[in-house]
Order: sequence, then structure tokens, then C-alpha cells
Amino acid sequence: MKAVVLVGGFGTRLRPLTLTTPKQMLPVIDRPMLEHVIAGLSRHGVDEVTLSLGYKEDVFHEAYPDSECAGVALKYAVEPEPLDTAGAVRFAAEAAGIDETFIVINGDVFTDLDVTEVWNRHHEVGAEGTIALTPVDDPSRYGVVPTDEDGRVLGFVEKPPRDEAPTNWINAGTYVLEPSVIRRIETGRKVSIERETFPSLVEAGGLWAAQSDAYWVDAGTPQTYMQIQMDLLDGVRGAAVNGVSSGASIADGAIVERSVVMDGASVAAGAIVRDAIISSGARVSADAVVEGSVVGPNAIVGERARITGMTMIGDGALVEAGTALDGAKLPESD
Repeated sequence: MKAVVLVGGFGTRLRPLTLTTPKQMLPVIDRPMLEHVIAGLSRHGVDEVTLSLGYKEDVFHEAYPDSECAGVALKYAVEPEPLDTAGAVRFAAEAAGIDETFIVINGDVFTDLDVTEVWNRHHEVGAEGTIALTPVDDPSRYGVVPTDEDGRVLGFVEKPPRDEAPTNWINAGTYVLEPSVIRRIETGRKVSIERETFPSLVEAGGLWAAQSDAYWVDAGTPQTYMQIQMDLLDGVRGAAVNGVSSGASIADGAIVERSVVMDGASVAAGAIVRDAIISSGARVSADAVVEGSVVGPNAIVGERARITGMTMIGDGALVEAGTALDGAKLPESD
């Protein structure tokens, strides 16, 4: 079973963390986000993944020099220029020589979706394309997908105003597609799968949906990047995990509560780390406070500094002693 994983975005909402690292390679507890995603696909029989790359593709190659991730064989398709979601799917599928039914998934989606169930539904109804759907409270940020009682998709409404959304079932970023869909995607320009390809499939009557209320988080914002890790700590997705690496250094007298402290990171005496993520190699100095924030790899939080309110500290950045940051980004980025 083959899959295309879309990992070509710039991750602008997660800056400054993504100034040096692609979004899907940001760590989640103890390994990159991408490894969690591919491991999930592997559990449903996927044995070959093609990464649709663009931004900082060298980071992926360096991380997986043997072209294997979570026990799954990797192929790489590097776009010469951004081709948007459908263009990226066609480019990757053709580069990998995919000529059979295949899966597409957004590389920043954390989910317990039963991909096998979507795959089986796709074949039961003879669909050309099948979309996994998930319910949300506010569908205005997503592609909304109304269906008939049998599950055939009736429309595809991208990011409607909240009070005009025909349903709260949205595109969950996992698709099963026939090779014929690739031929529907025009070459030589950017093509959106949500705005062009799926609506054309609706018109042809070939787009179906599979609804699921399984765990689902789009991990593309600071809040959701934090959420997927807190959910693992809290046992929302099975047994609770320990977020403090055995390779981290926690001094006597330091307080670490409901937090991730990664390998090589250190928390000095008198420091308080609560509801926070301290990345690999980062240092929280004596009597500093980090709450509800992310400290990037090799960054330093100076003595008595106070970091709160979803502050994002980038790779190698220095927070001067005594500084107070609330909802800030360091370094600042557009």
C-alpha cells in the first residue's frame, strides 16, 4: 500500500521554530512529527511513502539517509516550485510511479483515524476519491464537506463563514484516490485539491466521504503543536507518556510539571517549567519561569527570566536574564 505525505509547506504559523526546521520535522515528545504520522500509516499496512517536499528538503534527507522512517520505505519528490496541494500530489505520484489506488495525508495531521476503514469504504462504493471527515465546533477554518445519506459528497466549501457552513464535518486531510484523479490535475501551474480537484470530482459524482470522530488535530499552529504533546502527556491517546527524557538534566530544586523536556535539555535549580516544551539542548537557567510556551533547540532562557503566554523561542535564541516575555516570538518574524 502506497501513500503520499504532503510536507512541502513553509510552516509560517509556527515561526520562529520553522525558520530552521520544516514543520513536520519539529519534535513531538521524543521524535519528529513526521515519524508519528508515518508510524500511524504503517499500522494500516502502508509500506511505501513518498514525501512531497519543497521547503528545506535537505533536512528530511539528512534525518533519513537510509530512506526509511518508522519501518516504512521512503521516496522523495522535490517540487521545483510550489505547486499547491493537488499539484504536489500529482508531482509526487508521478515521481514515485504510483499507478494504483493510493493514500494522501497532510503531514501535520495527528489522528487516530482508522485508515483501513476509509480504504475499505472507498472500494465498497467504487469511488474515484474518498475523503476522511472529522467534526469540529468551528468549521470556518476548514474545507466543509456536505454529503447525502449514503456518504456521497454533495459539495466542497472551502473555509465558509461560520454561520453559513452547511455542516460541521470538515476535510480531515486524509484521502484515498484512484490514479485517474492524477490525470484530472493540470500540469504546469498551481492547483488546489480543495478548490479545484475535489469540486470537479463532486460534479462527476465520484467523490465519497468517510466520517470519523476519532482523535484529530491539525498541528500547524503553536496552540495545536502544544496540544498534541500535552494530549500524549495526559493520556488522551492511550497510556500517558513521560515527557522528560532520560537524557535531560533536571536540577534538585527545579519544578517541572506537565511538560516535555527533551534529550540534552537542562533545567536549573529554582526554575519552574509548567505546561511547556523545552526542546533538545535548550537550557532554562536558575530561577527562570517557563509556562505555556515553547523553548526551541539550543535556546537559553536566562536567570530569573519569565516566559509565558505561548511565547515561542527559536533555535539557539537567547532570552536575557530578567526578561519577561508574554505571547512573544524570539527572534521576531513576519
